[in-house]
Amino acid sequence: MLRLRRLRDDGGAAALEFALVLPVLLLLVFGLMEFSRLYNVQISLTNAAREGARVMAIEKSPAVARAAASAAAPSVTPAITGAQIAITPSPTCAAGDTVHVRITYDVALMTGWFGPNLTLSGTGAMRCGG
Repeated sequence: MLRLRRLRDDGGAAALEFALVLPVLLLLVFGLMEFSRLYNVQISLTNAAREGARVMAIEKSPAVARAAASAAAPSVTPAITGAQIAITPSPTCAAGDTVHVRITYDVALMTGWFGPNLTLSGTGAMRCGG
């Protein structure tokens, strides 16, 4: 009877299988978290660049456009600075021209497993009004 009981005891096999699967599972979970956060920042940068281009096309002021672009992405931490925002053509926006706004932003990754940081950029374009 004792011999049959030893053959059915699978407690060690389950622990071994869990130990083999755990690193892959953790890599998938943390990879999904990193991807989700980076995707959120990418969408925020693109929306901020569009807002900066819209304000530049209406107001024709690079300083106002940079402030509007920075304010349009409140979820991005640390906040977008004016040095990360490139506006062309600057400082004017003649009627019929197209203004382009590009925001380049370095994102610090949470885990560091995929590198220390990643550079993302968002672009926006708008035709200047009359």
